[in-house]
Amino acid sequence: MQTAIIYCSQHHGNTKKLLDAIAQEGGVDLMEASASPEVDLAAYDLIGFASGIYCSKLHSTVTACAARNLPRGKKIFVVYTYGLWKPDLRDLEQIAREKGAQILGVYGCRGFSDYGPLKLLGGIAKGRPNAQDIAGAVAFYRELR
Repeated sequence: MQTAIIYCSQHHGNTKKLLDAIAQEGGVDLMEASASPEVDLAAYDLIGFASGIYCSKLHSTVTACAARNLPRGKKIFVVYTYGLWKPDLRDLEQIAREKGAQILGVYGCRGFSDYGPLKLLGGIAKGRPNAQDIAGAVAFYRELR
């Protein structure tokens, strides 16, 4: 089974830590959303969309890439890291509906954040994602396959 994961992991690389562990499972192509705005995903059996959470949403480059490139009828999943708030995934859910895609699952965990006023506090969720979070992401992906 071939898997593509379209992602954006800024600031501290929290999301990329999860994806690097998933990619070690083999058969996974990681594609940075801003570097690959146009990508052919037709050959992939499973497509993931992953990012940190920005203003309660997946990064705009990830949802834009999904809207432009997601082929009809694909099986998809979501991976995210968050500082304060879990995401509102309605944008991606709407894209999936329009493209006849099936969302198989969502995995999220805390990630270190020192964005904006959190910097004054030294950040939150220090040390996250941790080994347990990373193992959870890998287990999630194994179940999807």
